[in-house]
Amino acid sequence: ILSDGRLDYEEDVLKLFDLVIASIHSRLNMSQSEATDRIIKAMENPFLTILGHPTGRLLLAREGYPVDMKAVIEAAATLNVALELNSNPHRLDMDWHWGRLAEKHQLITSINPDAHSIDGIEDFRYGVGIARKGWFTADRVLNTRSCDAVTSFFKLK
Repeated sequence: ILSDGRLDYEEDVLKLFDLVIASIHSRLNMSQSEATDRIIKAMENPFLTILGHPTGRLLLAREGYPVDMKAVIEAAATLNVALELNSNPHRLDMDWHWGRLAEKHQLITSINPDAHSIDGIEDFRYGVGIARKGWFTADRVLNTRSCDAVTSFFKLK
């Protein structure tokens, strides 16, 4: 996600993908309103399927950017964008505290391992644990759906 909320590929390229996951990886020193506006603008892109690690935090290394997660969850639910629950033990982002609000807004969550190696796939279990702790229900987690249901979710974009 670029500084102004645009995705770093043009729409004629994005439309070629089955799914698009986007995250903020630069210019992390934003105000809460800047971060929230940036994320919501990105989610308004009709090709964005999943918002990756929504706060950008790295546990024991850096705080996330100060984003209004309530506004992000509400916007994601309205725009039919799934929010990632990043399973990497250095992230665990989205925080489990948001589970009840996510459920209230019928938000779709995607549990992703953020694997940077084959062994990283096993981090998925940490995401499942966080989802359970936060009462994220199976019917709202993209990974629990059948292949046809996941494909249908992608096509809603």
